[in-house]
Amino acid sequence: MTATATPLRNIAHWPERVDLAASFRWTVKLDMHEAVANHFSLAVGNGGKRFLINPNGRHFARIRASDLLLLDADDPTTMDRPDAPDPTAWGLHGTIHRECPHAVCVMHVHSIHATVLASLADSRLPAIDQNSAMFHNRTVVDEHYGGMAFEDEAARCALLLSDPKVTTMVMGNHGVLVVGRTVAETFNRLYYFERAAETYIRALQTGRPLRVLPEEVAEKTAREWEAYPGFAEAHLHELKALLDAEGSDYAS
Repeated sequence: MTATATPLRNIAHWPERVDLAASFRWTVKLDMHEAVANHFSLAVGNGGKRFLINPNGRHFARIRASDLLLLDADDPTTMDRPDAPDPTAWGLHGTIHRECPHAVCVMHVHSIHATVLASLADSRLPAIDQNSAMFHNRTVVDEHYGGMAFEDEAARCALLLSDPKVTTMVMGNHGVLVVGRTVAETFNRLYYFERAAETYIRALQTGRPLRVLPEEVAEKTAREWEAYPGFAEAHLHELKALLDAEGSDYAS
C-alpha cells in the first residue's frame, strides 16, 4: 500500500499515522536512530492530550502506521496497559503533551552531531550559516540533566518548552528534542538541526574563527524559514514518494 492509496483499515487518524511512520523510516536512513530507543509522538484531536507514539521496543525501521499507539496524557492507567509504552516515552512525551499543547508533534533522538553539541560545556548553536539560522532565538539548552526522562525529569524539561517560540531543545548530556505543529514541520526541523550541528562541529574542528551572522540577519533568516511556503510539506511528500517507490510497508 502506498501513502496515497485508500487505507484498507478503518483506523483513526490514518493520514497522521502514515506521516509519522514515514518519519521513523527516514530517520533510520539518515542514521539518526539509536537501537530501540527514542520516540516520536503526535497529538491528535482537540485539546492536544491524545497522542500517537511508537510502541515499546520496536525498531524505527519496522514501524508501520497501524503499529502506533494511541494514548491519553491524562490517563493514569497508561502504564498498566498490556501494550504500555516505554516508561521514558510516557514520561517525556506524556508530560509535554499534557503541559505544552502548542507542541503538537514531538521528536526526540540521540543523533550523533546533536548529541556531540549537547555534550559541550557551551551547547548553544550559533547562526553561522543559513541552516543554523533557522534555530536562532528558537532553541533552549537544558543544562541540568538529571537522569533518564521519567516523569520528574520530564516535568522539568516541559517547563523549558513553555514558550511557544521555542522549537528545539538541546538536552544537555542527552540529545535533542524538536517540536512543531505537524509531522512535516517537526521532521524538517529535526533534519536541519542535525545538519546544522554537523556544520558547526566541523567548523570548530578547523580551529579557525567562526563567521557568525549578525543578530538582525540571523533573526531575519529564521523568520524567512518560518514563512517559506510549503517547504516542509514538500520535503515529507518526497520522502514518502521515495519510500513508496522502494515498496516500503510503512503505510500499512
